[in-house]
Amino acid sequence: MGLFSGLKNLGLGNLEGMDLYEDPKKNEVQKKPETVAPPRPQEKDLIYDRSFVCPVCDSPFTAKIMKSSKAKLLGTDQDLRARYDGIDAMKYDVVMCPVCGYAALIRFFTNVTSTQAKMIREKISQTVKLTVYNDEIYGYEQAMERYKLALVNAMVKRAKTSEKAYICLKTAWLLRGYGESLKEKEEYDEKLVDTLAKQEEEFLENAYKGFSEARQTEMFPICGMNTVTVDYLVAVLAVRFKDYGMATRLLSAVITSPGANMRIKDRARDMKELIMREMKSK
Repeated sequence: MGLFSGLKNLGLGNLEGMDLYEDPKKNEVQKKPETVAPPRPQEKDLIYDRSFVCPVCDSPFTAKIMKSSKAKLLGTDQDLRARYDGIDAMKYDVVMCPVCGYAALIRFFTNVTSTQAKMIREKISQTVKLTVYNDEIYGYEQAMERYKLALVNAMVKRAKTSEKAYICLKTAWLLRGYGESLKEKEEYDEKLVDTLAKQEEEFLENAYKGFSEARQTEMFPICGMNTVTVDYLVAVLAVRFKDYGMATRLLSAVITSPGANMRIKDRARDMKELIMREMKSK
């Protein structure tokens, strides 16, 4: 006999064997909590408006700058271009005065002599026509305009070779990011992507020429980079333009440098192996 004997007569025979105090969750299939991927950061949340005073015309203004502490670094390309999650840092590295048209990489923005300021006012400010943008982030077209202005300002103010080379390098990185962003779409303009790739190549070639000259004529650090970093960068660019003799010499210097960390030495070794394979394939 049991507590529920007789239930059969009530049409509930299938319940006669129940345990009065059985845990109702005992036979339930335990489901693992679903893992939900964290939302990808939004570009607008990774930037802020920073206040500046133009060293050329003394006008106060704001420019959008990336929040370095919040942006997650995903890695770096062979030529040291940094890649971040949810944002292309290159779009926010040029500061431009919306009043007089003076523009420069943020590293160099305040480094303007009175003579340079005068040249910029005479050759740029009097004729420049700036496009007005009101978007909450910088688009690639807008960023490209800013880089072009930074380069022409560098030429007008007779900036160091290294500064012009650095602008060319970062413009190439911006063009690369632009092309990558287009390829992420299901449909994209292949002709535009090809054009961007050709422009990237041209800017990289000018960066190679400029840094090759700067490392022989300027004092280190150059654009914030020490000898090892500049030598590695020039070597990578040399490989791209098939100047294997230059690349091999610089990579050997990096590998044997007591001041180089293991990461950059390993990269240098990988580049030397790449050169060897390239040479053997000929």
